[in-house]
Amino acid sequence: MQQNSSSNGQTTAQLQLVSFTVGDELFAVDILSVQEINRMMSLTKVPQSIDGIEGVINLRGRIIPVLDLRVQFGLVPSELSEESRIIVVEVQGNTIGFIVDSVQQVLLIDRSIIEPTPQMTTSIDSSYVDGMAKLDDDLLILLNLDNLLSPEALSKLSSMQRTAA
Repeated sequence: MQQNSSSNGQTTAQLQLVSFTVGDELFAVDILSVQEINRMMSLTKVPQSIDGIEGVINLRGRIIPVLDLRVQFGLVPSELSEESRIIVVEVQGNTIGFIVDSVQQVLLIDRSIIEPTPQMTTSIDSSYVDGMAKLDDDLLILLNLDNLLSPEALSKLSSMQRTAA
């Protein structure tokens, strides 16, 4: 988060976000959570992994589980395309890749335009959402990475990474 002083001496908080699409929705996460963004690569399937985990990738010697955000959000699984990407993020000490339909851009927005999530506005679990922001004609949904996976799922991911290493 960056702090800028306005002309009247007040401080406005700005967020730098990476925006991406999943289905018809536009999402964003704090850029500080993002380690890297990769083109789709071959995934190694892991038997009996948690729902939504499509497999693991070997990223410069690190084994990283990859989650399909479409499945996590209760949508049909991703149909991979040239635009599909894996966003590698840090979630509660775990490095995880998320499959998204496309990465859009890096945004710098004022925290003041973020509004609480109204009930029933999206098809995804509201605990996954930190807030929403109106950008021109788009509605941007800010994901709460810490709530995206249950403690049990995070524990299974940790043990999956240890087993695969």
